[in-house]
Amino acid sequence: MATVTQTLLAADGQFLSSAFPGLVKNGSNFPVVGLAFDAATDEAVFWSFYAANYGSGNVTVRVFWYADTASSGDVVWEAQLAAITANTDTQDVETKALATANTATDTHLGTTGQRLHSVDITVSNLDSLASGDSVWLRLARDANNASDTMTGDAIVEKVVLTYSDT
Repeated sequence: MATVTQTLLAADGQFLSSAFPGLVKNGSNFPVVGLAFDAATDEAVFWSFYAANYGSGNVTVRVFWYADTASSGDVVWEAQLAAITANTDTQDVETKALATANTATDTHLGTTGQRLHSVDITVSNLDSLASGDSVWLRLARDANNASDTMTGDAIVEKVVLTYSDT
């Protein structure tokens, strides 16, 4: 059994016409590119990827993030997938629905605002994912969730997907 890993960079994210995080470039010693998710408005980003060698089981979405200014509080992240098997599925690719979101809450570990954190979202709502599928991932900050208590932007630096090939 092997683990397939795919890294999705913030700068490669795609957006709908509204409610999307801003692309930011920070850092003084090297550029840190990220997506700034607002604390008051639900915002989402999308990536498309190829499900190379997907075998079975859940997909883990590891979100690498940091706070712009806060040094405490919780952030609620949600991930959703939409999978299409080319030449088999008859669904219109432009109107395909996403599976139900899976969520994870991460607590800021304190000490400094720009401290890098990571949180794993276990995606169990897989939309009939199969090896070789074209897959769309939606990542969002659920800012209006009562459990999301961190003030200021949460900046996503990258997302790493992992899944089993057996």
